Amino acid sequence: MFLSLPDLNCHVRVEGPPGGAPLLMLHSLGTDLRVWDAQAEAFAGSFRVIRPDMRGHGLTTVTPGPYSIAGLARDAIAVLDALSIGKAHVAGLSIGGMIAQSLAAQAPDRVASLLLVDTALTIPPPALWRERAAIVRAQGIAAIADAVMARWVTPEFLDAPAAQGLRTMLLRTPAEGYAAAAEAVAVADLTDSTSRLHVPTLVLVGERDAATPPEAARALAQAIPNARLETIAGAAHIPNDEQAEAVTAAMRRLLVPAPADAFEAGMTVRREVLGAEHVARATAAITDLDRDFQAFITRTAWGGVWARPHFDRRTRSLLTLALMAALGHHEEFRLHVRASRNTGATPQDIAELLIQVAAYAGIPAANSAVRIAKETLGQDA
Repeated sequence: MFLSLPDLNCHVRVEGPPGGAPLLMLHSLGTDLRVWDAQAEAFAGSFRVIRPDMRGHGLTTVTPGPYSIAGLARDAIAVLDALSIGKAHVAGLSIGGMIAQSLAAQAPDRVASLLLVDTALTIPPPALWRERAAIVRAQGIAAIADAVMARWVTPEFLDAPAAQGLRTMLLRTPAEGYAAAAEAVAVADLTDSTSRLHVPTLVLVGERDAATPPEAARALAQAIPNARLETIAGAAHIPNDEQAEAVTAAMRRLLVPAPADAFEAGMTVRREVLGAEHVARATAAITDLDRDFQAFITRTAWGGVWARPHFDRRTRSLLTLALMAALGHHEEFRLHVRASRNTGATPQDIAELLIQVAAYAGIPAANSAVRIAKETLGQDA
C-alpha cells in the first residue's frame, strides 16, 4: 500500500491479523523493506507487521537531501499515525536502528520494545559517509557496490542467492536517496538521547560486523538501562538472510518471552485473541462456582495450547473453528468467529473450512455453523 504523508508518498507493507500487536520493521541504508522478509514471515502469523520503505528507498518518494535521523524517525511516526497505531514494537537494522532509537526518544509512549540490529549510537567516520554520498551522486550506486557488499555479508556468503538479491536491492536504490541518508549517518550522534530511554531493548550484532562492530553494540547496550546484548555467530552487518534463523530466534526471545507462569501467559493470549474487553467482562463474571474452572482453561487451553509456537494464530484459529463447528459447540464457534478479526482468519477462510466440515462432519453441522458465522460476521461488519 501507499500512504500519503506530509511531503512523502510512502510505500508500506502491512501483514498479519489486525488485532495483533504492531511490529514496525525499519530497514538499512541501501536496502528496502524486503530485507526483513524472513522475519516478517515468521511473525506475521500473530503480529501486525508494518514495513515501510524509507524516504528515498524502495518505492517511497525520493526527496532532495541531506536527510536527518530525527526526520526519518518522524517519517516512521507518521506511518504509525496514518495506520492509527498508538504503540508498536520497533525493530531497526543499521540506519533503521538509529531511526528506531530516535523514534523512541521523540515519542517514548509509542514504543513497546526496541530491537536494534547491527547499529550504534554513532557510526564513524563522518568523512566515509560524505565521500560515499559524493561518489554515488557523481557515479551512481554501482561505484560503491563491491565495497558495501564486503561489509554487509561474510565472504563465504557473498555468492549465495540471497546475497546477490541484496546486491540487486542496493543497485536499485535511488542515488539521491542513498546519498541523502548517508549524510544523515555522517552527522548522527544519539548518545545523549538514547541514554535517556527506558524501554525493553535487545541489541543484536554480527560477530564479524566491521561497520558497527561488537564493541559499538556493547556501548549501545550499556547506554540503555537493562538492555540485553546478543552476538550472532557467522554474521557480518546484514544478518537477516545470512543467519535468518538466529535473528528470528533472538527477536522471539524479546517479543514472545517464555512465560514464568502459564496462567499469565494464557491471560495474555486470551486478550490478544478474544479481545481485552471480552476477557475483562468474562473475568468480572467469575464466581466461586467457576473460578477454578476458568483458571484451568486459562492455563491449559490458552497458556498451554494457544501459546505453543508451531502453528501461527490464523492456523490455530481455523483449526478451532472447524472443531467447534463439527462438534456442534455453537457458543464457542460464535466466540471464535468473532475472534477471527484478531487472528487473521478471513471470512473466505471460514467459508472454505465450513465446506470441509460439511464433507467430513455432515451437512447439518456445517449448515448450523454457516448460519452462526453469517450472523456473527454481519454483526461485526
